[in-house]
Parts: sequence; C-alpha cells; structure tokens
Amino acid sequence: MILIGQYDSPFVRRTAIAMRLYGLGYEHRPWSTFGDAEKIRPYNPLLRVPTLVLDDGDVLIESLAILDYLDRKMAPAERMFPQEEPARHRVLKIASLASGISDKAVALYYEQNLHGKAEASAMWLERCRRQIKGALAVLEKERAAVGEPYFAGDRIGHADIAVACTLRHLRDAHPEFAPLDGLPALKRHAEFMEALPVFQEIQQAFIPPKG
Repeated sequence: MILIGQYDSPFVRRTAIAMRLYGLGYEHRPWSTFGDAEKIRPYNPLLRVPTLVLDDGDVLIESLAILDYLDRKMAPAERMFPQEEPARHRVLKIASLASGISDKAVALYYEQNLHGKAEASAMWLERCRRQIKGALAVLEKERAAVGEPYFAGDRIGHADIAVACTLRHLRDAHPEFAPLDGLPALKRHAEFMEALPVFQEIQQAFIPPKG
C-alpha cells in the first residue's frame, strides 16, 4: 500500500500511526497538497491527504474511511474501533470532534496566513476559534470522565490517536492554543501519547503551506 501525505497533517499522521500499530506495511510518499499537487492529482482529484493506494490499485480517501476499511480487515482482537454499542458510537463521536477541530484549525490557518491580514475576515477567524474552543471543552469533559489509560479502556484506540494528533497539530499551527489552559485532562493525554514510541517515530515538524 502507498500512503500519500506529510506527517504534519493530523489526518495523515493518525492514519500512519494506526497502520503501524496494525502491523501493516506501506510505502510513504510525503507529498504536499500545495507543492506536489500534480503528483497527487492522478490518485485523488480533490488533492487532499491522506490518500491510500491499495495493493490492487484502488484508492481510498479521507482518514475515517481509510481507518474504517483497515479496521474491518483486522481480526476482532486487533481492531481499534469498538465493535459493540454504545462504545462504538462514543469513540466515533470523540474521533469526529478531533477531526472537526483539525478542519477548523486548517481553515483558521489559511484565513490568517494565505489571504493576507487586510483580507482576513475577523468574523470568520473568531468563528473558527470559538468552534475549536467549544470542541476542546467537550473533549476535556470526555477525557476527564475516563479513569482508564485510554478513552475506551486499557487498550489504545482510534479516539486516542485522533485526539493526540489533533492536539499536536493545533499546538504547532496555532501556538495560542499550545498551553491547553484549563484543559488538564487533554494535556495529560497529549503528553502520554506523544511519549509512546510510535508517536515519536511518526511525526514531523509543521511546514507552513504556501499558496
């Protein structure tokens, strides 16, 4: 399989970390959606990452779709999405909130840095910040309510990976959020996850996109 995208993307990083934990090998092509758009286009006309090229040449896009596909290929004991309700939809909610924060963080960065200060919409910037802060507050409540090492118990899962990757990207792209003030449970979660060998191995300094 071929995984396309750079590890400074929280979506690419969470996919790569999951694949490593699954024990699935892949060829990594660290292409940028800006600088390497013409390389990505034949695989994904939306020019988005991650893009996963399967062994048979078929292509999957969007991190959640990729991870759901890979999870279903694993033996039940190796899956990182819970199989039973209500645990499954709770994990999906947490992972979706994390992904939503990353979406808003990307939108916020583009508005601040690619449009020029004179063209940036103050209303849009504040809306993105408010959405990020609101979702962080929900995730803090969810994480604080769990006494286990991970969101779904004593075994790492997709909610844990998604939240940690989101927090790293948010810290790097928007230093204003880096202290995680008032979010002690999320801060502990981020520190714990980033210390894991797989997180140490699969990481990349943030590379600002250029229009």
